[in-house]
Amino acid sequence: MPISPQDVKKLRDRTGAGMMDCKRALQECGGDEAKAVEYLRVKGLAVAKNKAGRAAKDGVVATYIHPGDKLGVLVEVNCETDFVARTGEFRAFVKDLAMHIAASAPLAVRPEEIPPEVLAEERNIATQQAREQGKPDNIVEKIVTGRLAKFTTENALLEQPFVKDPEKPVKVFVDEAIAKFGENIVIRRFARFKLGE
Repeated sequence: MPISPQDVKKLRDRTGAGMMDCKRALQECGGDEAKAVEYLRVKGLAVAKNKAGRAAKDGVVATYIHPGDKLGVLVEVNCETDFVARTGEFRAFVKDLAMHIAASAPLAVRPEEIPPEVLAEERNIATQQAREQGKPDNIVEKIVTGRLAKFTTENALLEQPFVKDPEKPVKVFVDEAIAKFGENIVIRRFARFKLGE
C-alpha cells in the first residue's frame, strides 16, 4: 500500500517521531494511523530502554512560576547534546515537568531518593493506625508495606501520574521524550518554593 507524504506528515505532527520512522510505521500498519501511533509508542519505549545507560551531561535548568507569584519551581533536566537542549520542543518538555512539580509537590525524583527519615515517620504512622484498628501483627506488616508503597508512588516524581495525562506516570512521559529526541534524558534534581513554607 502506497503511503502519501501527507499521511507521513500528519503522523509526524501527531507523534513528533522522525519522517522515516513515521513512514515505516504506516507501512507496517497498513496505513492505519491509530495503529501506527501505537507502533511508534512501543518502538519508542524500547529505544528509551536502550538509551538509558548513555551519559546525559547537557540540558537545561528551567523555571516555572505559578500565576499569583506564590509558588515556583526550578528543575534541572539533562540530555546528551546541546543541540537537543536548545530546541523549543525540549524546553517545552522541561517546562511541563516543572509545572507538574508545582502541581504535585513530589518529595524526590526517584522512590529511593525519598529521605529515610520521612519513610520512617510514615511507617510509624501506618503501624500505629493499623494497631489502633486492632489488626494482628502479621496483617499490620502487610498494611504498612502497602501504605508505604502508595506513599512512595504519590511522592516520587517519576512514579506520579503526569498532570497533563493522568493515565501515565511521569517516567513514561520521560521515556516517550527519550524516544522522540533520540537521546537519554534524566531529571537530575528540582526545588519547589512556596511562599511561607
